[in-house]
Amino acid sequence: MAKSTFDQANPEFANTELYEHHVPVFSAGEIEGLTEAPQTFGWLAWKRFRHHRMAIIGAVGLVLILLVFIVGPMISPYEFDQRNIADRLQGPSSDHWFGTDEIGRDLFVRTAQGGLYSLRIGFIAAVLATAVGTFLGAIAAYFAKGVDILISQVINMVLIVPALIVLSIFSKYSGGNATSLAIVLSLLLWTRIARVVRGVVLSIKEQEYILAARAAGASHARIIFRHVLPNVVGPVVVEVTLLLGTVIVLESTLSFLGLGVQPPDASLGTLVADAKGNIDNDPIRVLTPGFFIVLIVLCVNFLGDGLRDALDPRSKNERG
Repeated sequence: MAKSTFDQANPEFANTELYEHHVPVFSAGEIEGLTEAPQTFGWLAWKRFRHHRMAIIGAVGLVLILLVFIVGPMISPYEFDQRNIADRLQGPSSDHWFGTDEIGRDLFVRTAQGGLYSLRIGFIAAVLATAVGTFLGAIAAYFAKGVDILISQVINMVLIVPALIVLSIFSKYSGGNATSLAIVLSLLLWTRIARVVRGVVLSIKEQEYILAARAAGASHARIIFRHVLPNVVGPVVVEVTLLLGTVIVLESTLSFLGLGVQPPDASLGTLVADAKGNIDNDPIRVLTPGFFIVLIVLCVNFLGDGLRDALDPRSKNERG
């Protein structure tokens, strides 16, 4: 019988005993382990996220805060703008958990509704800013040259716009509507995400799979939406969570200054502004909405840190 190619190339293994000694023998279990399907990126990201303790704390904290804001007014016997002069300026009690304001309105219900209002503004502004920034950042990096220069100049112009003047004009003519305020904030805050997306797209647009798609005749729109944008999902998701916290702080600051939400609506910032005149005698009215602002932003930042680590494919830390 003719020798095999292996035997011809390795005559030292021609001896049967030596051959059996040097060639490894795998058990059925070891072979089965080698044939397991590889874990998907989503599953690996979830493993990293669930081991990030602060991210889990942030996510659970946000859920609990939302439950308080949603369920609290449902079980309370008081309405958001219900007045009762006889109960004015009361401290926390079994009837009014957070006390009452100067015209007898229940502060627990107002804090819950104000918190939902702040979260609504933050969510809408973060989503809109992300959509605008992601699209313009991807377009700028993908087409480069004149398009990149034009969008970069637009970003620079937005960055030098005096936000307080814009918001003062908006406050005067819009009435402090939540959706309108969110749109204005998004138009002022999309630049950071645009820069992040631009940097990511610049690093991937010359990858082999992008070049292969171009060689196959794929249109620019198909390449951008099918191949480029899916690869910026990780950084964009992280930026959305961090931007949500930024918007809530900014909205609260503007409402405190009288440039944000206008009565009869209320946000956490307006509740702080309403109580600041009586802070010496009744500090709980200022501290309660302020505490929720800080708590929401902390939870959002913890969640953003966890998502950043989980969605980073180079991350090796599964313990957080």
